[in-house]
Amino acid sequence: MARYTGPVCKLCRREGMKLYLKAERCITKCTIERRPTPPGQQATTRRRRPTEFALQWREKQKLRRIYGVLEAQFRRHFAEAERRPGSTGENLLQILESRMDNVVYRLGLGGSRAQARQLVRHGHFTLNGRKLNIPSALVKPGDVVALKESSRELELIKAGLENTGQRQIPIWLAWDAAASSARVNSLPVRGDIDTQVTEQLVVEFYAR
Repeated sequence: MARYTGPVCKLCRREGMKLYLKAERCITKCTIERRPTPPGQQATTRRRRPTEFALQWREKQKLRRIYGVLEAQFRRHFAEAERRPGSTGENLLQILESRMDNVVYRLGLGGSRAQARQLVRHGHFTLNGRKLNIPSALVKPGDVVALKESSRELELIKAGLENTGQRQIPIWLAWDAAASSARVNSLPVRGDIDTQVTEQLVVEFYAR
């Protein structure tokens, strides 16, 4: 399976903001705080004002990198967002938030989306009682995401369970600490999503 294997701190510097791609390290040893300029030699030269296309492309890249989705899969998510009724931009964010790996991250069980994706891929979670190892699977209202009992003694999982009490869980998810499970109350709306992105620019990019 294709995935980005380069330095993720470079991605944060390129976008000019923290993308929280390295879990706790983003808080304790953030590269962008020491080197806020974009990577590459061009960072030291005078820059022209970005074009409208550049702004749209940059916003698309930022959203892709925040959720850790490669271009082909991102295009598929966008196509699905266009088919759904309502605002395409909000639909796209809703789809990205509904991914299984993002749900695990939002619950605090993964320090980053990449870490949550690995936990899902290794089969540590179930969806409605059935084992699921597909990070891109979309949850629906009424679904129950649960941690497998055999996985609760893993050190990484234990640390994640401690984090669930510290991280603010979105209102569209209901966490049951006793059962180590969460119910999807509803699909998230734009007000429930704290991702700092202008989704309309992404829509304009694909509408060219």
